[in-house]
Amino acid sequence: VSKVRLWGTRLTEDTTENRELFVRTTLRELLVYILFLVDICLLTYGMTSSTTYYYTKVMTDLFVNTPSDSGLTFQSIGVMDDLWTYTQGPLLDGLYWTRWYNNQSLDTGMHSFIYYENMLLGVPRIRQLKVKDKSCKVPSDFKEEITDCFDVYSDKKEDNSVFGLINGTAWQYQTEKEMNGSSHWGMLATYSGGGYYLDLTLTKEESAALLANLKDNLWLDHGTRVVFIDFSTYNANINLFCVIRLVVEFPATGGAVPSYQIRTVKLIRYITTWDYFIIGCEIVFCVFIFYYIVEEILELRIHRLSYFKSIWNTLDVVVILLAIVAIIFNVFRTIKVDRLLGNLLKEPNMYADFEFLAFWQTQYNNMNAVNLFFAWIKIFKYISFNKTMTQLSSTLARCATDILGFAIMFFIVFFAYAQLGYLLFGTEVESFSTFYKCIFTQFRIILGDFDYDGIERANRILGPIYFFTYVFFVFFVLLNMFLAIINDTYSEVKEELASQKDELQISDLIKQSYTKTFMKLKLKKEKISDVQKALQSGSKELEFKDFRETLKEMGHADHEISAAFSRFDQDGNQILDLVEQETMRRELEEKRVVELECALATTMSKMDLVMEKMRFQDIGKTNKKETTGTHLTITNEVSIMFLWISFSLTFMTLMYATLNLNCLHGLLYITITLKRSIKHIHVNMHASYIILLPSLKFSLQQERPASGANILVNLERGVRREVPSWSSTAQLGNTENRIYQDICWPTATENSNTTI
Repeated sequence: VSKVRLWGTRLTEDTTENRELFVRTTLRELLVYILFLVDICLLTYGMTSSTTYYYTKVMTDLFVNTPSDSGLTFQSIGVMDDLWTYTQGPLLDGLYWTRWYNNQSLDTGMHSFIYYENMLLGVPRIRQLKVKDKSCKVPSDFKEEITDCFDVYSDKKEDNSVFGLINGTAWQYQTEKEMNGSSHWGMLATYSGGGYYLDLTLTKEESAALLANLKDNLWLDHGTRVVFIDFSTYNANINLFCVIRLVVEFPATGGAVPSYQIRTVKLIRYITTWDYFIIGCEIVFCVFIFYYIVEEILELRIHRLSYFKSIWNTLDVVVILLAIVAIIFNVFRTIKVDRLLGNLLKEPNMYADFEFLAFWQTQYNNMNAVNLFFAWIKIFKYISFNKTMTQLSSTLARCATDILGFAIMFFIVFFAYAQLGYLLFGTEVESFSTFYKCIFTQFRIILGDFDYDGIERANRILGPIYFFTYVFFVFFVLLNMFLAIINDTYSEVKEELASQKDELQISDLIKQSYTKTFMKLKLKKEKISDVQKALQSGSKELEFKDFRETLKEMGHADHEISAAFSRFDQDGNQILDLVEQETMRRELEEKRVVELECALATTMSKMDLVMEKMRFQDIGKTNKKETTGTHLTITNEVSIMFLWISFSLTFMTLMYATLNLNCLHGLLYITITLKRSIKHIHVNMHASYIILLPSLKFSLQQERPASGANILVNLERGVRREVPSWSSTAQLGNTENRIYQDICWPTATENSNTTI
């Protein structure tokens, strides 16, 4: 049973006939998944930082955008000679920082610290790949004039022969395995990890001499198809590696195509306190993955291959598989980095090949980003059964067939225009230079981002025709057909959902639980009366449906009725027997008594404040008209006394009629209070005037409002914090601690704002 509860889901539990169990199971799954989502968000965002962007930017500015003395930058390299100018100028200047701006030594030994903060790891490496001569065939008409032919790059046509000075790795071919290299996807082709390479040194002068030697001996020639410049830096301030690769491709057409790749990654993971917090999140992540693996196994064992009919179940498997790959790579990266750094510390003059690790770290980050995306989308699995959320999924599912059929027609027209654009403008317009670029260019045209002038320059007649017909048929006709299909389906789904019977939702379950808890703490007076009426409508046994019908007629909600009934239905059989009914009556009667007693106490206290306010008005009149003040005061006292007696008798009658003998002690208490008030009202009247007069003057000077709260404060100041004997509040307050310890009598404080 414990296993079912721990790994219980909608697919492992029988929730077909029990809607409440279905909702409860879904809610539990959602809560567990939210915890998992929070954990994976912490892991993913904990590995990234805005400093990675700035690190990449400063390196880009230094090695890509910094011009030479002649104004040449890396991006402006156009021929082989430009490459030599760049390597002997901006490249060496950017690699070797050994002095401050005032020419003072950095005192860092032989190591270079780029921008004074970024340590150059090992030495840079320059590598080239070549193709064989005669790798292409020269037409017979030009054989006498053209003797050499170097084709575009491919693995089969790659040159691996010795050339030039013969000795040294710069003149001898090394395979990808020998160099522990990896392939590179360039702008024009995909290149292998082998080739001819030269490692520079730790000093600028020696490196400049090596580059000059390569240039003098014609290291670059007709067969050269690509040159790579690789090096890595490390910034201890932010614990980030920057792996830089500068690439210059030399196509068979001549010229040069420069590109670059700068990867800023975090390879050393655990240093700061935050890093160790991430370790904890990684452990929790592994626990969650284990939990979901067991859950998927249990569901697969029950449903077999039919489990994959749902797209959400397939998404579950994808998220788990990506998470497992991420965990394995995490372990692999940690071991590999430790080994590489150990070798680098032993031989600082060696080339530090972080390219492989940086590449896979980037793929790891990309994989985590995709996994996090799927994880967020998966939330719809748990909320899609809601009527509102179902509209989207039901609409897409129902119109999928129509959209798929229409998509075939759309892409036939779309690809027809793509090949037309490629053939018409591919030789002159860069965005149409390949069929691949044509596809994305046409999507950009739909969004309004295109180069119409370039199209018109390439073909002044067919260019405008291509543009206008494409916009009309694809944008105005076909795309709006897509929208029409989805809109019609959405209207149908919305109409069907509106006609369906409302079922129990998560919000209803939460509201029901809240109401049930609220009723356990305090039942409102009206609800108590209505429930008592419902009890009176029953016979020996009271069924839930009769109980519900009675309270529904009185305007109560279903969840309130269910909460009240289930509280006293101890055996859960949806029937209240005589014992359960008696328990409900007794508890409701007790709550009714308490509420009426509190209401009476509140009313009496407010009446007391009315009396006090009227007395102070008389005192003010006395100060102005001393000759007539006494008569007015006595008249008001008599009126107030009879008013107080009238209200008290009214509430005594109400209490007796409502509670019968259960509140006999309340009636007795009221009688005693009235007797004391009548007895002492005239005796203490004049003394109270004398005592209250200083407080009244103080109150008038401060221009404080004559509220009940301020009156009580002045009373306390005037009689040394003792309540006057004629005050009914005093009687209530004194009796409170002796008789009504369970009732919260209202009291006035200095900061209270009592309204009458």
